[in-house]
Amino acid sequence: MFKSKIAGDKILDVGCGSGKFPGSVGMDVVALEGVDQVHDMNVFPWPFEDNSFDAVYMSHVIEHCDSILRTMEEVYRILKPGRLVYIITPHYTDAISWQDITHKWHLNTRSFRYFDPEYHTNYYTKARFKLVDSYVGISKFFSIFGFEAAVNLQRKNVAFRSFRSFWEQNLCFIIRGKNMHFLLQKPAE
Repeated sequence: MFKSKIAGDKILDVGCGSGKFPGSVGMDVVALEGVDQVHDMNVFPWPFEDNSFDAVYMSHVIEHCDSILRTMEEVYRILKPGRLVYIITPHYTDAISWQDITHKWHLNTRSFRYFDPEYHTNYYTKARFKLVDSYVGISKFFSIFGFEAAVNLQRKNVAFRSFRSFWEQNLCFIIRGKNMHFLLQKPAE
């Protein structure tokens, strides 16, 4: 979805497994082929210098961490100012969110608003990220009928912002979500 926006000389793929983001430094707890840094993401600090990465990519990993706050603080620490974080995670109504017994968190489309500098109760962390864009997939059956497009219209049309909220608060257990994509930006200092 947002892969084309992730660029730079030094990109970190957290929890890369065997499918590392092209051209990135791969970090995983298991020494698989392609993993450059074997390290448990739940052990802090990560073995990287402050402000050392141009981008951070986290595909299907944030839901496995012990603390989202602590993990995002570490991402904030190692990411250069003004740079992007791309997070992919299942919507809490997707069956995979609950089937995988290693998932510790079940998130929704508003979960990462917590890190916005303007969010009213974000005083439990110093990590700040502006939500640049987000996209939520919908189950294929309902996608055919245009629900996925409608849920994501808020990205381009302010008038449709309330539809995503309406879907998530009233319809999401009938019209189930799938993967969510978040593009966050660390504020320029």
